[in-house]
Amino acid sequence: MKNFHTALIFFIGFVSSSLFQDSVASVVSTGDFNKDFFVIWSPTHVNTSADGQTRSLKLDQESGAGFASNQMFLFGQIDMQIKLVPGDSAGTVLAYYLTSDQPNRDEIDFEFLGNVSGQPYILQTNIFADGTDNREERIYLWFDPTKDFHTYSVLWNMHQIVLMVDTIPVRVYRNHAEKGVAFPRWQPMSLKATLWNGDSWATRGGQDKIDWTKGPFIASFRNYKIDGCVWKGNPRFCRAATPANWWNQYSSSTLTSTQRRWFKWVRKYHMIYDYCQDNQRFQNNLPRECSLPKY
Repeated sequence: MKNFHTALIFFIGFVSSSLFQDSVASVVSTGDFNKDFFVIWSPTHVNTSADGQTRSLKLDQESGAGFASNQMFLFGQIDMQIKLVPGDSAGTVLAYYLTSDQPNRDEIDFEFLGNVSGQPYILQTNIFADGTDNREERIYLWFDPTKDFHTYSVLWNMHQIVLMVDTIPVRVYRNHAEKGVAFPRWQPMSLKATLWNGDSWATRGGQDKIDWTKGPFIASFRNYKIDGCVWKGNPRFCRAATPANWWNQYSSSTLTSTQRRWFKWVRKYHMIYDYCQDNQRFQNNLPRECSLPKY
């Protein structure tokens, strides 16, 4: 009997250890762009420092450029410091986003829409869930994002998606799946960054085109951190509220009181478009989440 108990304890310990190892998720990035990402197009327009700590993308008349993470993730928090295209950047779009790349894809977007010199930069955010988007929100950034690096973050868990600028929440998309609202919760996503020509729509609805004489247009990246659950084929590990999956804990299930104050400040003073206010676009039939609480 003693041997049986010893064997049983060993077996339970082994299984627990295996499950823990499979579900352990802390900071999974190295800080080296060359190790954590691959170039998805136009390598000649991607410049990485010798130590791999900084990377820039270039847009000119020949091409834009982009890179993507080697791994896919299901939940976590991702931070990236970005310095946007300076000067007259009208018509350019820098996208920094998570995407599942499936036909019914999930996606969480930051899109920085270039501007004419002297005008504020517009940040557009969007959420795709089960292949459906049309959830755009736009804000003016309250600083010049071309002068220095600022941190743009995504917190994604079973409860909510929070997009942040320098830790200030600028967008919240709550999980109301039980009320029939699609929410990204099954498909793993990779992290991507792309710089491209969007002058058919990006600046004043496409009225301001890219002035190629002002190029090349360059956006820079550094100090990223990926703190997420690496996809290994089983969503159960990533959905568990374990100590390693800290983002699934109760403390990350909604905005804190301080975050709520900042969020209200952004919406009151900096928001310029909210799809949930666009009755004309949706013919007075707004998406269901528009009538549900954000936190």
